[in-house]
Amino acid sequence: MRVAIAAVGRARSAPEQALCDLYLERASPIAKKLGFGKLELFVIDTSRAQTAEARMADEATKLLKHASSGHLVALDERGTAPTSEAFARQLAKLRDRGHDIGFLIGGPDGLAPSLRERADERLGFGAQTWPHLLVRAMLAEQIYRSLSILSGHPYHRT
Repeated sequence: MRVAIAAVGRARSAPEQALCDLYLERASPIAKKLGFGKLELFVIDTSRAQTAEARMADEATKLLKHASSGHLVALDERGTAPTSEAFARQLAKLRDRGHDIGFLIGGPDGLAPSLRERADERLGFGAQTWPHLLVRAMLAEQIYRSLSILSGHPYHRT
């Protein structure tokens, strides 16, 4: 089983990217022990198409190429905001069913509506709009937290 984060933007040396990398690095050994396999981050350049619709369509094609053919999760401010425990249970359920998981983070224009509709679920971190680099770090932290919950590690305290 593969867990992929496909994000539009730049992979630059920024504190948010360093935080994302740190949480994915911490999560990787736990993921393997729990049967999740490889955690991957793919960063796709922002499209230079002329219109927002064309940019989102171009980015959607690239995101899907890297995300997964399994369970797609669109990061969307209108998505559900589960507790960390519920998120962990969902990851475990998908693992147990043998599904790869692809998390999709759009660019400055957001995700193409067709991609949001194609996703199996939408995940939100609240109603606010967050910077895309911060969303990557927040998602990586929640993946790490979920794996910690599933492994019984004390990182998550209620």
